[in-house]
Amino acid sequence: MAKQDGKQPKVKNKVYEAELFRLQAELVKMQQWIKVTGTRLVVIFEGRDAAGKGGSIKRITAYLNPRVARIVALPAPTEREKTQWYFQRYVPYLPAAGEIALFDRSWYNRSGVERVMGFCTLEEYRRFLHQAPIFERLLVEDGIVLRKYWFSVSDEEQQRRFQSRLSDPMRRWKLSPMDLESITRWEEYSRAKDEMMVHTDIPEAPWYVVESDNKKTARLNVISHLLSTIPYEDVTTPPLKLPDRPASRGYMRPPKDTQTHVPDFAATLLR
Repeated sequence: MAKQDGKQPKVKNKVYEAELFRLQAELVKMQQWIKVTGTRLVVIFEGRDAAGKGGSIKRITAYLNPRVARIVALPAPTEREKTQWYFQRYVPYLPAAGEIALFDRSWYNRSGVERVMGFCTLEEYRRFLHQAPIFERLLVEDGIVLRKYWFSVSDEEQQRRFQSRLSDPMRRWKLSPMDLESITRWEEYSRAKDEMMVHTDIPEAPWYVVESDNKKTARLNVISHLLSTIPYEDVTTPPLKLPDRPASRGYMRPPKDTQTHVPDFAATLLR
């Protein structure tokens, strides 16, 4: 279904939920294949604040084993980390055999917020643009499967999402002064993204742009694309069979009053 008036088409909720569940079932199959084959998968999610990265990651990992699929969302670097080689703090989070690492923002912080907000020097920024493609080629040469997604959101939609978060106490924590600062620096972030793409959109690790003004459409698109780029097969193990429970050999549970129990709050709701 094509866009109309520059807007993404809306998928009906029933269709969205059904297709999302189908794709999530495929992600479970992909996870099992990665575990069996020892594949190492890195998926990078980048984009502006409120572009929909976190929601997509949440849907991807909903049914995955957290021991296999790990979300990497690093805080600001410590004073010690600031003295390290820039990529050094990310290396420990790269996957071992049979693992998936999903980066909710990544080393591309340097070409985005650090560049725009002045948290790095011009020399550090230029060094990053030179080293990032080299670093990623090394990862790919070593056998890591690397996927990079840029979530593209319009200024109008970002503004609407910021406003929605401001008025929602359950999601207000998602906003920071840095997020609000991005509103006044929209063009600076745009220029930084364009320059980053020029230097880091390489054949070995290309960027894939996800149009994300419509969150549901973006989620379906990114999951579908990710699955299409991984040559996984259904290696689901045969279903397990529960064994028969053995007969009791005289065990007696201690009296309940000898233990401290959580109060039955739920029972108060029935009164």
